[in-house]
Amino acid sequence: MNSLNSEAFVLFGQHILWSDMVGNLFGLAALALGWRRSIWTWPVQFLAGLILFGAFFGHLTGSAGKQAVVMLVALYGWWQWQRGKREGDDGHIAVRFATWRERAVMAAAAAAGTVAVALLFKAYPTLSWDPWPDAYIFVGTIVAMYAQARGMVEFWFAWLLVDLVGVPLNFANGYAFSGFVYVIYGALVLWGLRDWWLRSRAAAQPTLEGAPA
Repeated sequence: MNSLNSEAFVLFGQHILWSDMVGNLFGLAALALGWRRSIWTWPVQFLAGLILFGAFFGHLTGSAGKQAVVMLVALYGWWQWQRGKREGDDGHIAVRFATWRERAVMAAAAAAGTVAVALLFKAYPTLSWDPWPDAYIFVGTIVAMYAQARGMVEFWFAWLLVDLVGVPLNFANGYAFSGFVYVIYGALVLWGLRDWWLRSRAAAQPTLEGAPA
């Protein structure tokens, strides 16, 4: 796996690693598939996590551990969308807005999780290069993936909040390709948010008896 951590090329003075490039390209593809509500978003997310896990394992234990959690959530998402396909009229998962209770639970879990993970990173400095923002991005990613697994439109809002910190953090720490990918994430998130928002509103509209669907 050492080859994954070798330099692929130099871009704007930044050294791009193969692991950074390949893993994030798969992550970008997974987000695009999620926008299209394709169940293949989850195997691609799992593969992205597996590549980055292999790249980090053995020398960046904290980063490898985070990818292991991402892979577990990807398996959960696959299971949820397999069950949810029966709910959508077009054979894909039906999307909806979360209830206020669900939003409160996710927000509380994100806040508590960020504090807990950041304190863990501070206690073991080798796990992270920047404990608080790193914890925020990690926990935010898990919350976003959970909301995606449940077909919630709030999934896109969670990704936007992750992007706001992820872009400057990756550039500041030398992960230029991750930074560029997060910028593209932002554009995809806006398109995906619009699509899921419109679908959820259309699904909520009552259909009159005898009227065409």
